[in-house]
Amino acid sequence: MASRSVLAWLKPEPGSEVDGALREGKSPWADAVHLLWTVWVFITPAFTPAGYDLRWLLLTLVSYPLFLWLYAKTLLVAPRRVARYAYGMVALCLALLPLWYPSGLSYFAFGCVMLRIGLGASVWGYLLRLMVLNVLAIGWAFHLGYPWMAVAWLPVVSFVIGLVTHFEAISKRSNTALRMSHDEVRRLAALAERERIGRDLHDLLGHTLSLVALKSDLAGRLLEHDPRAARHEIGEVSRVARDALSQVRRAVTGIRAAGIAAELASARLLLESDGIAFEYDADLPPLPPEHETALALALREAVTNLQRHARARQAWVELHEVDGDIVLRVEDDGRGGDIVPGNGLGGMRERVEGLGGRLRIESRRGHGTRVEASLPLPTMEWTIDAAPPESAKSDGAALDDATTAPGH
Repeated sequence: MASRSVLAWLKPEPGSEVDGALREGKSPWADAVHLLWTVWVFITPAFTPAGYDLRWLLLTLVSYPLFLWLYAKTLLVAPRRVARYAYGMVALCLALLPLWYPSGLSYFAFGCVMLRIGLGASVWGYLLRLMVLNVLAIGWAFHLGYPWMAVAWLPVVSFVIGLVTHFEAISKRSNTALRMSHDEVRRLAALAERERIGRDLHDLLGHTLSLVALKSDLAGRLLEHDPRAARHEIGEVSRVARDALSQVRRAVTGIRAAGIAAELASARLLLESDGIAFEYDADLPPLPPEHETALALALREAVTNLQRHARARQAWVELHEVDGDIVLRVEDDGRGGDIVPGNGLGGMRERVEGLGGRLRIESRRGHGTRVEASLPLPTMEWTIDAAPPESAKSDGAALDDATTAPGH
């Protein structure tokens, strides 16, 4: 029962710092590293006349576990409830000062820093609270007779570290929102494509299947009275089915271009959100899915590296057929320089070369970077299978042969 209650107490609330870390695949204990700064709780007595006396030991044994509980709660509760625990650290410090416990000033600094979690992106609101808390703490310390040297560092530490962590939190939230926007773009692109596929298939197959059903019923009624007419109708059913099969394959060919379209939309969102102007010119011919996937992933990797490392102001993407190859070019006007191959570039090269293509990367310091991936265009045999001449087949075997053509 005790272990269950401990686990329940450690369960992060939705939206908390620990919950966000878990959603991003990070360790929930990552923020515990900041507790290293509490070493000042144990160092401060070395600079005081009383030193490490019994009073310091007893107050530390009581206050430090309480501080750890308050700190953990600021990471485990929802943002709207964080302030109460941050103010609890400040109150703990103020309550310990009359007992002449300078080590408690570290609790005040932590309270000021953790307060930023519960205040969203309001910088001025955070600064106002820091100012009020510092005036309160310093005034209380002077009233109790603490020397100015003991408290002069409080506003510097609380304002500097507090603002740094506050802006880091704002940047983190922006990056999370941007990543969610990318996911939303891909989801909406996939949803729009599914809706288009549904409409196309409904329009394509609705009439065809109705015609097949009608002619099949007619052939069944004619079979005993007019076998010649029945055979003609069965042949018509076979012809209509082959035509429908070819139309479905042509529709599927168009569907396979959605991967590149989604990546281009995501690239525009990523780069323009980072202040990089983005232009593209894409004319994608029908491609088999493995070629489409290789180019889409190459585009994603190139754009991601550009956004992270290039420090560019503009970027361009071109996708065209050139001399029997489909060529993808991603260029920027960034800093350029030496390229250090990593897992991303290695995977991109393996995918492209595995399909008989080539990957070239040109990067000159101060002149930007160009990534060019080219793949040989496959033959069109995979898209539309020509129906065999009717003279070479019987009416009954024509549809079977069409459905077993190469690629299916």
